[in-house]
Amino acid sequence: MRRIQQSGESALTSIGASGLSIVMKDKRIGVVGLGRMGANMARRMKDCGYKVSQVIDRSTDLANALAEEIGATVAPSLKALTAGSDIILTVVTDDRAMDAIFFGDDNLFEDAAGKVFVNCATVTPDVHRKIDAEAGKRGASSLEACMASSIPQARNGELYLMIGGKKEAFDQIKPLLEDLSKKLLYIGESGKAAEVKALVNMVMNINTGALAEGLGLGQALGLDLRMLCSVFSETGANSRVLETDSDDMIDRDHECYFSGAHAAKDSGIALGLAATESLNLPLAQATFDQYQKMIDLGIGELDKSGIAELTFPGRKGSE
Repeated sequence: MRRIQQSGESALTSIGASGLSIVMKDKRIGVVGLGRMGANMARRMKDCGYKVSQVIDRSTDLANALAEEIGATVAPSLKALTAGSDIILTVVTDDRAMDAIFFGDDNLFEDAAGKVFVNCATVTPDVHRKIDAEAGKRGASSLEACMASSIPQARNGELYLMIGGKKEAFDQIKPLLEDLSKKLLYIGESGKAAEVKALVNMVMNINTGALAEGLGLGQALGLDLRMLCSVFSETGANSRVLETDSDDMIDRDHECYFSGAHAAKDSGIALGLAATESLNLPLAQATFDQYQKMIDLGIGELDKSGIAELTFPGRKGSE
């Protein structure tokens, strides 16, 4: 499979960049959510010399396996993870999961004073704003670290990270974020990075759907699809998803890097933002409908390239 990336101020100043990096490696880091992205970010931090002290996941098997691999401890609760960490990374699935880990009966905000939360999930901007506001009330800091990248980039420290939240908090943990990323961009106040990420994924999803339709029609016409991709790459039909997804669509190799279900969720976030601005986005809506169809057909956990199953002649959802 081919897969190319489709991401005390005065005291800090006196420490300097290199000194701050050393200080950061003395901090205890907790990780919440140990799916493919979260686990690989934890491995990357461990490789870079950070103290990944505690981890937690709904799957105890995942948590136990990763803890043994990187020398961490499985936290018995979210509250305990916060108590035993200085910086907490969260990598969960959606708004509901974020609300649960921060506002449920057992939550991360217990004993949160002085802690920094780095929230990497693609969720609605209002969720990030809600968490940021509550963190401030509790003497903590919260950043959104929106990732325009996939699993190999998480493992290799090559994420494209867009950060939202208070600039002082960003500056405080910047060395850690730099070690996780190849490109690090501070966007602005809480919610703004999430807005940018929603637009990134909306456009990516539209491009993916368009490529699936172009290749599906090409197959119906009896065209050589490799030749067609070559032509696309040299013309206005070129796109990043042509590099990442075309072979997978043709070969029906939909090993999951970014699922159709996640694509539907993220396009839905963008459509929600559009609704608040009274904008009509027909292409985004059509793409959302296609990814929702994948879910309805039971193939939503395939990679987003699986949208080709809806457009290529003779495939599962093309009838």
